[in-house]
Amino acid sequence: MSESVRGTIGKFALLSMTFAAVFNVRNIVNNNIELGLSSAPIFLLATLVYFIPFVFIIAEFVSANKNSESGMYDWLKKPLGTRMAYLGSFLYWFVNLFWFVSLLPNVIAYASYAMLGYEYSFSPMVTSIISIVLFAAATHISTKGASWLGKIAEIVAYGVFALFAIYVVGALMALSGDHVPAQPITLEAMTPTINWATLGIMCWIFQAAGGAETAAAYLNDVKGGQKSFIKVIISAGIVIGAMYAVGSLLVNVFVPRESLTYAGGMVEIFTGMAQYFGLSEALVGRFVGVVLFIAMFGSMMMWTSAPVKIHFSEIPLGVYGEKTTQLNEHGVPVRAAWWQFAFVFVMLVVNGFGSESVQQMMNTAINLTAGTAMLPPIFIMVAYFVFRWKHDDTPREFRMGSRKFGMGVVSVLIAIFVVSMSASAFPTGVDLVRAFFINVFMTAVFSALAYWWISRFEKRQARKQATGTAGGKLAKQS
Repeated sequence: MSESVRGTIGKFALLSMTFAAVFNVRNIVNNNIELGLSSAPIFLLATLVYFIPFVFIIAEFVSANKNSESGMYDWLKKPLGTRMAYLGSFLYWFVNLFWFVSLLPNVIAYASYAMLGYEYSFSPMVTSIISIVLFAAATHISTKGASWLGKIAEIVAYGVFALFAIYVVGALMALSGDHVPAQPITLEAMTPTINWATLGIMCWIFQAAGGAETAAAYLNDVKGGQKSFIKVIISAGIVIGAMYAVGSLLVNVFVPRESLTYAGGMVEIFTGMAQYFGLSEALVGRFVGVVLFIAMFGSMMMWTSAPVKIHFSEIPLGVYGEKTTQLNEHGVPVRAAWWQFAFVFVMLVVNGFGSESVQQMMNTAINLTAGTAMLPPIFIMVAYFVFRWKHDDTPREFRMGSRKFGMGVVSVLIAIFVVSMSASAFPTGVDLVRAFFINVFMTAVFSALAYWWISRFEKRQARKQATGTAGGKLAKQS
């Protein structure tokens, strides 16, 4: 975007973009299944200790890299060097592979609600096969250009927010009458139990409150500059945190926690409300299924291309083959997108064969997504610590307090993330060897391969430069 059109986005537009990037009603059900009503205060805590400070960090990085459009790679390059910047960019793409595995069964569930009015239960293997077909379609469409999908997804996002409002109003109406909630709303039920399982699930709640790195891309386009951006983004964070907390508090008004499932939980709470008010459960289920199916499938089509573009099109030229990073007329590296499909294909097959039910399949994928999704934010946080430590004299219009304050805040965040990510990698009640292989070993192996690849590239470039310099000296001497 050129400087002539900078500062054209109003505060309301930025607020809408932030909501679309961060808020997802599916997170309410997923965390209620794991934590019950205690997820409500934990959502508020995540907003205060993670979302708002992380917004400040992103805002400062964007302010210090005004002329950069590449985002994460440039943020990490100065404080951590080109190799770690590449690795952070690689992990940003890599962790999204697990997100696809956790999302696709939800897309199938909502499609069955939209068409049948209820969830049709497939076996894990059949679910994996259908997921592969859907992801292949999403990959094909995403390589043809997804700009129009962004507009559709934004409209659907407002539909999701409307669903949230309808449910909250319906739940409050029921509670104001003689309805006894399916799960009693008590102070005891809302009090979190701090144990290893809770710490692991905190990963998912942190990610549910995340998305600041997406909204920060518009910092330089907001009328009023950084000051307006910070005011809007913090206001959005507080409102989103409150929405998550309220939703988590009311999610069991009609349906008990034990009856909710990962795949169709959002539809289940609405059909429970429909039953209370004497409405057609099938009709309500189909309506909610249609909205959520379009929202999630549209979002998946955009995210199919976004991480690929961020990693494969913004790293130094020559790191991968020319055809792998070659962009089509829509600005998408097509071959890289299909390589991504190949990785997800293998993961879906392995997950399908290794699960006894779709619920178990979803549980495994969600835990894996939460843990690995913490890696890119940790890279950003570590880079910010080094940035404030060694490069605090870099000109920028926004700073998160003094040098010591910024380093202190990010140090606390890093410590919380490391503990939570460790707990997520080894959740309670699972085979530790299997958890290590899936949650740690695979990520470590791919990270090591990525680091070896960029190191190999840089050494090769250094040799070429040295050969060129030596050849130039010989030419001068002759």
